[in-house]
Amino acid sequence: MNADEAYAQCEQITWEQARNFAYGIRLLPPEKRRALAAVYAYARRIDDIGDGDLPALEKAQQLEAARQQVKALVARVRGEQQDDALDDNDPVLVALADTGTRLPAPLEAFEELIDGCVADVNQATYETFEDLLWYCRCVAGSIGRLSLGIYGAAYPERQSKLADDLGVALQLTNILRDVREDFLNNRVYLPKEDLDKFGIEFAPFGSPEPFPSEAMQARFANLVEFEANRAREWYGSGLRLLATIDRRSGACTGAMAGIYRRLLERIARNPHAVLEGRMSLPGSEKALVAAQALAGFDRWKYRKGAHL
Repeated sequence: MNADEAYAQCEQITWEQARNFAYGIRLLPPEKRRALAAVYAYARRIDDIGDGDLPALEKAQQLEAARQQVKALVARVRGEQQDDALDDNDPVLVALADTGTRLPAPLEAFEELIDGCVADVNQATYETFEDLLWYCRCVAGSIGRLSLGIYGAAYPERQSKLADDLGVALQLTNILRDVREDFLNNRVYLPKEDLDKFGIEFAPFGSPEPFPSEAMQARFANLVEFEANRAREWYGSGLRLLATIDRRSGACTGAMAGIYRRLLERIARNPHAVLEGRMSLPGSEKALVAAQALAGFDRWKYRKGAHL
């Protein structure tokens, strides 16, 4: 399979499955767009293992196989070896290998995403926000750093920190949005120290709802306000990245982050809605956010804060 065919399949996966990210990825020029689609396609594959219906042992085995693929990809890009762990007929692996040779994307960051998914498989819980921060950096910060490698970084160390911060903001938004869905899958991401602070206890796993009492739901609303303010701070830091990268890359990132920021504000206005089902923005609103990002709205807004 040649690289063009591989990238085309990655883009198809992205347009079909990336409900929010596709709005930003489409704003990139062709080479970067194809590369980021390949990153998304492989990240989606890893996430699907962790979120799938297989027994935990099989999930762990598949995640370890993915880790070996990542190691083999990195070795191939560095010219160190040709490894049998890579299937040259797998379009996602073919596209990623090509991306790694053309652009300085840190493909090894996928191992951090795998670490986060292993934590999910093991039903990890988080005592403190610092513990949760590790998870957010694994599953979202890693993708931010991969994206930055595709965009191009003039100040890699500082910009990587900003990309990581933005990833944390996006993941905190995800955690608030998916509280009910995660609970039904026997997962709780909110730190225990925060739950204790607001006097919140989840119902036992297997219950139809995470908070059956109105009193607990009211406390949950207060917790959402607290976590939303925390996420806003991470957006404030991470969005300074926009003014440090080229216009089209800034538009891509601004569109993706803008969609999630609007979602966060919708959750903050109506915390109880996340207990009723998954919240999302209508397609027309996502398209508007993407158009504003392409016009450079957020890029110029954060320009003054971009001292690197």
